[in-house]
Amino acid sequence: MMRVQLRIAQPCRLAVDFEVDGFTVLLGASGAGKSTVLKALAGLLPSAGQPWAGLPPQQRPVGYMPQGHALFPHLRAWQNVAYAFGGSLRARREQALELLDAVALGDRAQHFPDQLSGGQQQRVALARALARSPQLLLLDEPTSALDAHLREAVGAELIARLRRLGIAALAATHDVALAAMADRVVLLDDGGIVQQGAAAEVLAQPGGIAAAALLGRRNRFEAVVTAVGSDGSCIARWEAGGIELRLPLLAAPGARVDWMIDEAAVGVHRAAPAGAWRGRIEHRLPRDGRHLLGIRIGEALLWAWSANDAPAPGDEVGVELPSAALRAWVRSHSFAD
Repeated sequence: MMRVQLRIAQPCRLAVDFEVDGFTVLLGASGAGKSTVLKALAGLLPSAGQPWAGLPPQQRPVGYMPQGHALFPHLRAWQNVAYAFGGSLRARREQALELLDAVALGDRAQHFPDQLSGGQQQRVALARALARSPQLLLLDEPTSALDAHLREAVGAELIARLRRLGIAALAATHDVALAAMADRVVLLDDGGIVQQGAAAEVLAQPGGIAAAALLGRRNRFEAVVTAVGSDGSCIARWEAGGIELRLPLLAAPGARVDWMIDEAAVGVHRAAPAGAWRGRIEHRLPRDGRHLLGIRIGEALLWAWSANDAPAPGDEVGVELPSAALRAWVRSHSFAD
């Protein structure tokens, strides 16, 4: 495990403290500073902190795979890899071929980048980054250049390959699917780290509304506390939905709170049971044998998963929001729904 502690002033102000273990994903929105952290670790931007404080880029034990792979279009695959060694390309050919074999591209060594698929180009860039025998591999948006239907498969293969090679990696991305396959997830927001930990734990339990947004949770809302319960909970009015909820949070009346519920936890019923709220289906999106439903409640749009026999747009339904599935935090800043 490697600890990263950096203070960066330009091009954006960041102060980060997190750990890298196995394949670690640095997840953040566009413009949050993910690429800046990688460039600082590589020595390409000035920073203070650890590791490798003061070392010039050429002395840092890192491999760097930039966004878009940045392969030389006029060089063959093996030449792109050999370039990373320095010196004569021909003299480095054997080493380059060994690295291409390691990423299962030995049979594509003579191909130019435009003759390779997106996933194959990624592996050439990976082989080039591995040429320095790095302690840490830095990957900048490794799946962003791929078509949506390829990202998950290529990301899974990338992670599996790095695990077989025994190389620690830090991948900067906004791809939640890639984060779900990682060993560790670090969430970057508002100039610092808002949450970090084992991937399964972070994805299952967002530590705040900013973390929930970064993890792609759709059902993020605000409410106003109207009463305090005797069991450490509170009653809050969800103004956009026009209903009151019992939230697992101790807050004074009048306090504004953020709350969320996972799409899978929302109950949807054709015939509303006692205690359910009324809603209307506005969207029904097919997803992997299920449907993702967009349900209008008051002025709010709530999302829920449903089986194949899901109600159709325009149908009235009953909606349950189980108290045990709700998460809430005292509101600290605004966010975009």
